[in-house]
Amino acid sequence: MKKLLGILMLCSAFSVTAQNKAESTKPKKDYSKLDLSKRTSDHLLLQFGLAKWGNANDMNIRGYSKTFNAYFLFDFHFKSNPKLSTAIGTGIGTDNIFFNKTNVNITGGDGVTITADNNMRYSKSKLSSSYLEIPFEFRYSTKPENMNKGWKFAVGAKVGLLIDSKVKTNLDATSGSEGGYTLKIKDKRFFNSTRFAGTARVGMGNFSLFGTYTITSIFKEGLGPLVRPYSIGITLSGL
Repeated sequence: MKKLLGILMLCSAFSVTAQNKAESTKPKKDYSKLDLSKRTSDHLLLQFGLAKWGNANDMNIRGYSKTFNAYFLFDFHFKSNPKLSTAIGTGIGTDNIFFNKTNVNITGGDGVTITADNNMRYSKSKLSSSYLEIPFEFRYSTKPENMNKGWKFAVGAKVGLLIDSKVKTNLDATSGSEGGYTLKIKDKRFFNSTRFAGTARVGMGNFSLFGTYTITSIFKEGLGPLVRPYSIGITLSGL
């Protein structure tokens, strides 16, 4: 994921550089004539994607773990060049990590343990975490008067405060039996209360690809496996 996030950032930087070089050969545009009073500025971001954990090769994570984020940001364009802007806001970020035949214990005395169940008693497990987040972006748009059109690129970061963490597990009533039940547990003692992640987006119009990589571990040091979430998906933006 580090490579993917790096590629997105590199593509953004290369595209902005190429655009600036192309514009340097043209007469300087008078941006004062642009009507930016009613500009759409990607105030709303809705993100849907796949979530993964780094350093989790032996944890039986299923392939369709998912992430969903919803943010509202304020956009501040540069007066000298409105194609460039910064944005900051707030919103909710969620991750849902699915496991196969794995016991995910977040209430143990020694911290979080994630272990395969040889008796296949734990058929499915889901670890969910939700954060109140503050995202920040440095943006470039080829259509500053209407960001619902044209190419757009953004790199940034987000800081999150953990508001909920829980595990939902489907278990057999006894090993090898047909019937079963669902166990739901909430506990955030062993989770880091904050997270910090790098972000990148590239796309056109109302749609863009996004990538995130979390620099901090999801669990407190020594109280769980050292894993760092990352995700990739699609952003729907507007307003």
